[in-house]
Amino acid sequence: MNTQRTVRIRDYDIGNTQSLAVFAGPCVIEGEAFTMRVAERIAQIATDVAMPVVFKSSFDKANRTSGNGFRGPGLEEGLRILQRVRDELGLPVMTDVHEASQVAAVAEVADILQTPAFLCRQTDFIHAVAASGKPVNIKKGQFLAPWDMQHVLEKAQATGNNNIMLCERGVSFGYNNLVSDMRSLLVMRTFGAPVVYDATHSVQQPGGLGGATGGNREFVPGLARAAVATGVAAVFMEVHPEPDHAKSDGPNSLRLDDLPALLRQLKQIDQFIKSVA
Repeated sequence: MNTQRTVRIRDYDIGNTQSLAVFAGPCVIEGEAFTMRVAERIAQIATDVAMPVVFKSSFDKANRTSGNGFRGPGLEEGLRILQRVRDELGLPVMTDVHEASQVAAVAEVADILQTPAFLCRQTDFIHAVAASGKPVNIKKGQFLAPWDMQHVLEKAQATGNNNIMLCERGVSFGYNNLVSDMRSLLVMRTFGAPVVYDATHSVQQPGGLGGATGGNREFVPGLARAAVATGVAAVFMEVHPEPDHAKSDGPNSLRLDDLPALLRQLKQIDQFIKSVA
């Protein structure tokens, strides 16, 4: 097994042998006031539960099912809002990068850059994001076997950046359906990079609502608990005060009010698993 590496975010380390971290926030920025309100609540939850939390929200959703789907405020306005989250609430932030041309601007604000699953095999794109020198969360494509991600990791590390995390978000299983194979987390762990489990995108039903993506949010807690029991570095969860009214990924988003109890469960599981490993 490779040496388990860690990624430093502010004053804590994210790694497979470190205490569990959480990446949480609404799928997309739905306005400044909304984002600040949700981020403030997440910051309070992080303090109450005593867990490292990174706030995640996207300034643009470039891969919507339909061209009519809400995409977000765009690069400039979105980054301004995320900067405010960092400055006023003290939360580290993570956001998606969809094009190489966005990397420099996003790297000025985000603590972690995230690459969409569909782009994990785009070599030039992965190189561009990793070359920023910032920590990167690379989402595993829904079409990839877990052992294929070693090549993606090597592409990113070839830039000299070792602050790379690998994120499992389910694999395509027929049409409009994803499944989580927990063996994937164990396979990617052997590469040494911190492994992240995306508990909410894993319950998506891509295109399942015709012109939009469906999902089964009731499965999020169970899958999150199972993933943490394998010894992951972090869990990713999209959360929203009113998921049924979310502008993106509502069907698979966890209710914000349900986050504290779930995090306490995950923390207990994580502490036990890593204390006996």
